Amino acid sequence: MAVSWRNWLANEGVKHLCLLIWLSLNVLLFWKTFLLYNQGPEYYYIHQMLGVGASVGLCLSRASASVLNLNCSLILLPMCRTLLAYLRGSQKVASRRTRRLLDKSKTFHITCGITICIFSGVHVAAHLMNALNFSVNYSEDFLELNAARYQNEDPRKLLFTTVPGLTGVCMVVVLFLMVTASTYAIRVSNYDIFWYTHNLFFVFYMLLLLHVSGGLLKYQTNLNTHPPGCISLNRTQSQDISSPEYISEHFHGFLPEVFSKLEAHNQKIRVKICLEEPKFQAHFPQTWIWISGPLCLYCAERLYRCIRSNKPVTIISVISHPSDVMELRMVKENFKARPGQYIILHCPSVSALENHPFTLTMCPTETKATFGVHFKVVGDWTERFRDLLLPPSSQDSEILPFIQSRNYPKLYIDGPFGSPFEESLNYEVSLCVAGGIGVTPFASILNTLLDDWKPYKLRRLYFIWVCRDILSFQWFADLLCTLHNKFWQENRPDYVNIQLYLSQTDGIQKIIGERYHTLNCRLFIGRPRWKLLFDEIAKCNRGKTVGVFCCGPSSISKTLHNLSNQSNSYGTKFEYNKESFS
Repeated sequence: MAVSWRNWLANEGVKHLCLLIWLSLNVLLFWKTFLLYNQGPEYYYIHQMLGVGASVGLCLSRASASVLNLNCSLILLPMCRTLLAYLRGSQKVASRRTRRLLDKSKTFHITCGITICIFSGVHVAAHLMNALNFSVNYSEDFLELNAARYQNEDPRKLLFTTVPGLTGVCMVVVLFLMVTASTYAIRVSNYDIFWYTHNLFFVFYMLLLLHVSGGLLKYQTNLNTHPPGCISLNRTQSQDISSPEYISEHFHGFLPEVFSKLEAHNQKIRVKICLEEPKFQAHFPQTWIWISGPLCLYCAERLYRCIRSNKPVTIISVISHPSDVMELRMVKENFKARPGQYIILHCPSVSALENHPFTLTMCPTETKATFGVHFKVVGDWTERFRDLLLPPSSQDSEILPFIQSRNYPKLYIDGPFGSPFEESLNYEVSLCVAGGIGVTPFASILNTLLDDWKPYKLRRLYFIWVCRDILSFQWFADLLCTLHNKFWQENRPDYVNIQLYLSQTDGIQKIIGERYHTLNCRLFIGRPRWKLLFDEIAKCNRGKTVGVFCCGPSSISKTLHNLSNQSNSYGTKFEYNKESFS
């Protein structure tokens, strides 16, 4: 089936428009800065000293620096999570299409990071060329402009004995560590390395602010009294010369070669006379202007989050589920959250600095203050956290209520923060697809519908859950059964359509327990036939907009994304949203 431009524009149009605006800003800054340093009269003498060919390095270094300034400021904005959560939940952003742009904050952060890496390479290469050119083209006539201290000075001295050079080398090392530790392989194998190295960003910005304070590159300030290329005659004012006779009378002794040229051409010209010697000074650091605002905003947000999260939560209960999944229920004074949001857990007993995000599977309401998360025990952090919550002798599906005498470790939370799944209740029809532990974002949505579904726009929910292990369905089997029975009792059997898929099995299996008969009837062996599923949803919801939400492996996400962009004969539009494990 062909791609629907209507669906494509709904899913990708605004994102690509914003990407085009960002790309245009980068190109404009690069080109404008390159032309300024290549043709600006204030850089006439530095071009004269370095030579035309050698000046290319100067132009490239400054043009790439402009792009770096822009992206070093923008890369911080997607990390202001509290601000993004506020914009998503407030009425400041009324358009759902615009709110969905906030879901691309991580992608934009990565895009800016890649751009910083590329133009850092250009910037470094250009400055290596500059260091060599300043050393080779050292001139006694331009003492103020010389970055080198003498002819043929070792360029390595300029790199390691000057503030811009030394801080630049340090920034390259820090950036290399941050980028290499951000690769998918390292994040999966050892998240600690990624977390610790990524927090070197503060060191990077401090070095950046020092880097621009060196003032090696200078420009001419007195262009009015000393036009570039003017002739110094020790006179008090510039003279307008309108004929060769005037030159012959006043300046023939000083400028015989000029006189001969004027006489040969026999035309009016203007000769620029110097009133004083050229004066040079270093640029005011533009980087401060670019990054001070976003950096202060980010620091203020981090301070607010630190104050907000300084009080530990009270752990109500810890539940061990099948397939190494833990459930943690907590309460905290004045804590509020919306379905689909996530929080960041920090347990000092596990790690003094490390913390991890987890989606809320239960949100506090007006009648109950309890909220909770589910997490799968994978990796060192979750293993140590599990061992603190449940001693090894008590890990066999034991419920430890709050009234039992237990000394739980101190636990702090930061958040809540926004996610794409908040929009699932704002569609009339939503399709929610989960893969394994990816069901957690939808658990809070289902719990909210169980409490009260009437205040929300949602009137039909398709819930698809794919697991490899039959026991995994028991994580939320009780919730699904209770929700199904609730809508049947309220004569709304079509409100929730539940489909469970067991992707790997040796034969027919059922969820253990007589009370799960409802789910066993909706349990299918194998993987969903996504194309037929989309056609069925489109047919049952003609002319409507269906919100598609996915949290699971990238293979499922890619398939749903492609199907959402395809056209159908029923006039149904699918808007794709996703959360990735990566």
